[in-house]
Amino acid sequence: MEYIKIRQVDEVKITRYIVKYTMEDWMDIADSDVVIVGAGPAGLTAAYYLAKAKLKTVVFERRLSFGGGIGGGAMHFHKLVIESPADEVLKEMGIRLVKAEEGVYIVDSAEFMAKLAASAIDNGAKVIHGVSVDDVIFRENPLRVAGVAVEWTASQMASLHTDPIFISAKAVVDATGHDAEIVSVAARKLPELGINIPGEKSAYSEIAEQLVVENSGKVVEGLYVAGMSVAEVRGLPRMGPIFGAMVLSGKKVAEDIMKDLGVYKS
Repeated sequence: MEYIKIRQVDEVKITRYIVKYTMEDWMDIADSDVVIVGAGPAGLTAAYYLAKAKLKTVVFERRLSFGGGIGGGAMHFHKLVIESPADEVLKEMGIRLVKAEEGVYIVDSAEFMAKLAASAIDNGAKVIHGVSVDDVIFRENPLRVAGVAVEWTASQMASLHTDPIFISAKAVVDATGHDAEIVSVAARKLPELGINIPGEKSAYSEIAEQLVVENSGKVVEGLYVAGMSVAEVRGLPRMGPIFGAMVLSGKKVAEDIMKDLGVYKS
């Protein structure tokens, strides 16, 4: 093997480069078009389409990984089910599918996570890991959600009290999963929004997929819901390890936001 000489970079430069370029990102995303909370299948799909439409899109994920429920699969099995027409979205992203029957496909969970995340990032979405959304920003006249309050997940895990910083956005998407954490905090802290959360029902896969997609979208002005958060907010059944609705829900929310912000092209 030919000897390779590695460029020398001292510790001070390493620190300065990391801090400088990180702060440049935070200065930019402080005033975003769209904030998505949760880097699962719905959140990343929404990010892909929103960023592709040239909207400044940031995804905050509390964990240090992508994928949400994708990685856990079905009881840690590494294959998932996708049904049509969601397969068209995956094909658009270069994700390989194996046909199980007409209109039903199998996807590898690791490939699904990796290529979904890469597709969103390649189109311009910014994904920040290890950040939790603690609250929303609201405005009056008209009453609306206008951004989020964020803090490090590590601070929350350590039970350290720290005040958050704020990110402005024209649209906030709750893609946090079964607990619909962002809509829940808005409902609790801003009763004037009139949000009622009936809670998620038990499994009924045959109807849950269609209902989740149909009910994805705006909850109140500035606040949208996608993915499994839809089941919690709308009182719908869960569906288990079939992910077509998650993908199509993210796409529908993105299209709704683009229409509301005046950038949608059919």
